[in-house]
Amino acid sequence: MQVSRLEKLLEFIKAEPEDPFLKYALATEYLRLNETDKALAYYEDLINKHPNYIGTYYHLGKLYEALDRKQEAINTYETGMKVTREQRDNHAFSELQAVYNEAVGEDEDY
Repeated sequence: MQVSRLEKLLEFIKAEPEDPFLKYALATEYLRLNETDKALAYYEDLINKHPNYIGTYYHLGKLYEALDRKQEAINTYETGMKVTREQRDNHAFSELQAVYNEAVGEDEDY
């Protein structure tokens, strides 16, 4: 019997329950499996317990948008832009700024 990626990740997280990479991987896997509630729980946990895990902000914001929770998406992008500026991660900042501008209806070159 082949062990699924989800089963492997769930085993890993048992051993290291606070590992941000494993939480992110689980959120992404649940999203891929269209289990949005579980994905959302992991992404929100990451934002609350590991606010410097930059990749979360983009994906959580996009998930909020998909769930028609636009203001929460905008807030998430804003927080992510603040964190990426503090960490001097210009690439992540520009990605967040682009989706933020799109979410608030501003032209990217505005």
